[in-house]
Amino acid sequence: MAALVVAVGVTCALHVGKLPVAIPVLRESLGLSLVQAGFLLSLVQLAGMTLGLLVGLMADRLGPRRVMLAGLCLLAAGSALGALAPHVTMLLATRVLEGMGFLLAVLPAPGLLRQRVQHAPTLARSLGWWGAYMPLGTALALLLGVPLLSAVGWRWAWLLLALLSLLAAVGLSRWVTPDAQALPSGLAARPAATQLGPRLKRTLRAPGPWWVALAFFLYSGQWLAVVGFLPTVYHQAGYTGAAVALLSAVAAGVNMAGNIGAGWWLARGARPGTVLALAYGAMGAGAGVAFGAQGHPVLQYLAVLVFSGVGGLIPGTLFGLAVKLAPDDDTVSTTVGWMQQFSALGQFLGPPLVAWVATLAGGWHWTWIVTGVSSALGLLLAGRLQAAWRARP
Repeated sequence: MAALVVAVGVTCALHVGKLPVAIPVLRESLGLSLVQAGFLLSLVQLAGMTLGLLVGLMADRLGPRRVMLAGLCLLAAGSALGALAPHVTMLLATRVLEGMGFLLAVLPAPGLLRQRVQHAPTLARSLGWWGAYMPLGTALALLLGVPLLSAVGWRWAWLLLALLSLLAAVGLSRWVTPDAQALPSGLAARPAATQLGPRLKRTLRAPGPWWVALAFFLYSGQWLAVVGFLPTVYHQAGYTGAAVALLSAVAAGVNMAGNIGAGWWLARGARPGTVLALAYGAMGAGAGVAFGAQGHPVLQYLAVLVFSGVGGLIPGTLFGLAVKLAPDDDTVSTTVGWMQQFSALGQFLGPPLVAWVATLAGGWHWTWIVTGVSSALGLLLAGRLQAAWRARP
């Protein structure tokens, strides 16, 4: 079951990953500016940035499976409408719709796993794999996107991904048991009006949900900004389409090794604060070399791999911490929703901020300042999260 949930997440991540390789094509066909491209990358996170907490409450109340099915259908509708967009404005609007579907489809997944997987080490590994859904989907999109766009064009690619989301909904509906069969007895019968308010208060009054949310904010913005603009950076540097696809896909895909490694490491008793400190430090150093060591392309690319690969320890650790630091079992999806809201805020602000810095500087060589500040603040939060984890029974 966990494998199916991760596969559903990967199909959702393809909708995020389809943009980086399509940006050069969209700039030619629709006249996108670099800053518009940054917002096109980040607008998919608008729903998560504003509604993450509300969707988390909804998933805790209605059941994660039901909410995920609705999200997959909405994601398919947004991608299909985007394929028909005649201009940039409509394409931006459909990205907002895709973002709402994406949020509904992926946010409840950790809560779904928490309900269905009772063995603690298995749950830790499952959450580590879940943390890999985004880099795996992004890597597949980057690797397969260029030949797909060359073969059918971006509009048909959008339509094919819409169909894939519908197929994912069919799989989830068929092979994951309905929520009512997985909830503790009596929980589904409680009136909604008596549940949402207290659940929200319990979540926001606890320090743990705030720490994991801020930590994800500092990670997500810099990761999407760097990996999302890699195809553009390499395209501007004169690399061919096939080389751009391969280099970008490997850089995104190596992130899932960190996610999976975090689940494995935590299942064996590693301290989450130590794992997070290592990862934030590697991201800061990796981005510094990647964008500061001009004229040394091999060294720069190795630094990108360190940035993405070791940085992947962060989401794998934070998903596990969100389940652990939620005030109780009734607030797991709400806590993940709060974390998702801050994660989306980071992904919304990160790419345009990096694009703005690159535009002002006339190149990408000052990008490391944005990522360096984020990583330094992340190191401070790692200690806070370690203390919160230690305080939980």
